[in-house]
Amino acid sequence: MHKKEHSSLNTKSSKESLEEQTLHSIIELQKVHIDLAEKFDKLASQIQNLLSLFEVAARNFAKQQSMQATEKDKEFLEKIDKLLEQNKFLAKGLTLMEEKMRERLYGSGTKPTFRPSMPSQNNSPNNLEEL
Repeated sequence: MHKKEHSSLNTKSSKESLEEQTLHSIIELQKVHIDLAEKFDKLASQIQNLLSLFEVAARNFAKQQSMQATEKDKEFLEKIDKLLEQNKFLAKGLTLMEEKMRERLYGSGTKPTFRPSMPSQNNSPNNLEEL
């Protein structure tokens, strides 16, 4: 009979321990939820401030009627266009290299999953010196 009492005490204490652990976990989870909610409030406030900054910048930009494209701006845009074309050319080269490596490693049956658009004709391999 002594064993039955001892086992019932063990199950009661283990149930109480389990309940305490569950309560403790729920309390910790609530603390995490509160912390998360505070951080979301802070993030929302920061986003609102950022949006208002963009609004002010947009208003100031719209007010400046004298913003005309200068020669330096045109040169800058041309350089950016040239860089974009070079980027396309490099992407094509890297894709071809990747395709060759795939063929070497896995055989010719596999095809690459990504293929960029063809670079323009003025970026032929002869233009590599410009890179």
